[in-house]
Amino acid sequence: MWEPIRKVVNAPRSHSKTLFEKIFDRHVIVTRESGDALLFIDRQLIHDLHYRSFEELQAVGRAIRYPDQLFATPDHSVPTTAKKLTDIAQGEMRDTVAGLQEAAERIGFTHFDMTDPRHGIVHVVGPEQGITLPGLTLVCGDSHTSTHGALGCLSFGIGSTEVKHVLATQTLWQRKPRSMRITVDGTLGLGLSAKDIILTIIRHIGAAGGTGYAIEYAGSAIRQLSIEGRMTISNMTIEAGARFGIIAPDDKTLEYVYGRPYAPTDEKWEEAMAYWRLLPSDDTAVFDKEINIDAAAIEPTVTWGNSPQFCVGISDVIPDPASQADLATRANMESALTYMDLLPGTPVNKIDIDRVFIGSCTNSRIEDLRQAAEVFKGRCVVVPTLVVPGSGLVKSEAEREGLDRIFIDAGAQWREPGCSMCVAINGDVLSPGQRCASTSNRNFQGRQGMGSRTHLVSPAMAAAAAVTGRFTDSRRLSS
Repeated sequence: MWEPIRKVVNAPRSHSKTLFEKIFDRHVIVTRESGDALLFIDRQLIHDLHYRSFEELQAVGRAIRYPDQLFATPDHSVPTTAKKLTDIAQGEMRDTVAGLQEAAERIGFTHFDMTDPRHGIVHVVGPEQGITLPGLTLVCGDSHTSTHGALGCLSFGIGSTEVKHVLATQTLWQRKPRSMRITVDGTLGLGLSAKDIILTIIRHIGAAGGTGYAIEYAGSAIRQLSIEGRMTISNMTIEAGARFGIIAPDDKTLEYVYGRPYAPTDEKWEEAMAYWRLLPSDDTAVFDKEINIDAAAIEPTVTWGNSPQFCVGISDVIPDPASQADLATRANMESALTYMDLLPGTPVNKIDIDRVFIGSCTNSRIEDLRQAAEVFKGRCVVVPTLVVPGSGLVKSEAEREGLDRIFIDAGAQWREPGCSMCVAINGDVLSPGQRCASTSNRNFQGRQGMGSRTHLVSPAMAAAAAVTGRFTDSRRLSS
């Protein structure tokens, strides 16, 4: 059902606006003197960790405002060895998954449970099903909701209290952020991917560089990416400090959305398409900040510290904190190196790893698995390796293409969909001191388990590490 602006009062249109402003302003119901705006929220996604929200609303006599605009799937607590609820051991993890299922059955909102072939990570399922659409406002109680901005959707993560506010009212108070455009021009080198682009961007602007901004990604290198690659870019926007990461819809976007279950059809499709083509930022739109990145200068990238901003190219060495004039930055680098057990000057391609994880809402789509399989083909892993598809549909497609056999024949473990080792609360956990090449999005201390050491890389780079036991330039191993 195509209802992008139900019960919305349109704001006056100025002569020139950014993509973000066009969507934000169209969803404003009322604005306070403080500048805070009450936004109509088109669609909400919810996962298992917020199952108590329904009980808490029921306890105070609140109903769900628009159940038909709510979509749920369990992902965080789901063990990737489980295929149904009863496969999960009794305890907290099972309670979260069961609680979400019970709420869906009682209230009647759409729920892709563990036995539904469409289930999986919420930020993979949303775009797959056409729940994510250009021009919509979409929220989820998860910081990586910025993922959906890849389709020209104004999407952002919210907290537990905000989750309940949207459930009860289908609205949310927000302060409009400033605008930043990051333009990546040029041709990305052969064998590189969106993960290398976004890590380079975060290295350039810093982990707080986007704080207070809505970031629009533009440029020829961004346009050349597939929609799946664009999701990787938008997904990690939060790691640069911004809640919103958005990319203008184009023909690729429309081709991706067309025919998906919750996308508009027939005359509604024509109406939607006409609106979507008006969304890109006006040529004369002014951004508060502009950043330019040369795609040709990017190489396969590896993080070495406890923030995505601490990263270098595969041909580089671990930087020396002493080279930093800023004392706070120097201290952060020293602390990171101590935790990661690394020394300045160490070549990245000399760092051995203990585990490999390929998955997460950043890199678990079919394109990511294809990239990894190209490296695995005809080789064997030398360290334990976990490959986790982002949804049941991704898993089915990978198996149809024979990718699962490539992973299994190489000695990797092929699992059921879920967040897995990215969040490390579902049984997939690193041991203290273990070093992991991971395609996930966060590498702070203990993210993948107490004392774990996480290095963020692309799927191809993770696969290269798996078959060599150390960080290796994946371009040398691609078929």
